[in-house]
Amino acid sequence: MIPIYLFVIVIIVFFLASAIKILNEYERGVIFRLGRVLGSPKGPGLIILIPIIDRMVKVSLRTVVLDIPPQDVITRDNVSIKVNAVVYFRVIDALKAIIDVENYLYATTQLSQTTLRSVLGQAELDELLSHREKINDRLQEILDMHTESWGIKVSNVEVKNVDLPQEMQRAIARQAEAERERRAKIIGAEGEYQASTKLSEASDILSRNPMALQLRYLQTLIEISTEKNSTIIFPIPIDLIKSFMEKGK
Repeated sequence: MIPIYLFVIVIIVFFLASAIKILNEYERGVIFRLGRVLGSPKGPGLIILIPIIDRMVKVSLRTVVLDIPPQDVITRDNVSIKVNAVVYFRVIDALKAIIDVENYLYATTQLSQTTLRSVLGQAELDELLSHREKINDRLQEILDMHTESWGIKVSNVEVKNVDLPQEMQRAIARQAEAERERRAKIIGAEGEYQASTKLSEASDILSRNPMALQLRYLQTLIEISTEKNSTIIFPIPIDLIKSFMEKGK
């Protein structure tokens, strides 16, 4: 037969385990006493409960990183894509998160998926690829507005990957290649224009100063003779040797 003191010890241990709760710094406890909320959320620290009568629900106030699985989306220009995203949120009112919604994590997940499909369905593919920051801000604004009544603050939403069909990827690659060729031709044309402009200015300068043209002849001759060891017949302007001819006479 179990001694009476062992029975009393077991009762005391059970009572202490049920009555004493410890909450961490990032946790809050919503206490229900006979089904009614007992004031504001408690914690952090030591919490004393009445066994059987009181029930406590813990809520974490840390930021939750919610990964949204890939969603099938049809954009406004009728392109079928798969998009996934990540949502950062945290509980700012533990009482609302427990009382006003059955499961705030599941509710936020479902709301994020439907909002993602709705917002991206109103955007075109080019806008989705080139203005992602604008779409992220729009998603964050809508989610934060709907989850405010649940005591949840959505701090950031990021669209992670956009999976395109193979034919759309090839079309975008061709478009990018055509764009690069267009830019290369424009740059080449601008270079030709600048070069022709400089040559025109140089010819004007040389035409006003014959000695500069003669010096240019000599410089070209020196460059050619340095590069290749061969015999070169180079026409020399008569003005270069005219002065020597006059002295000879």
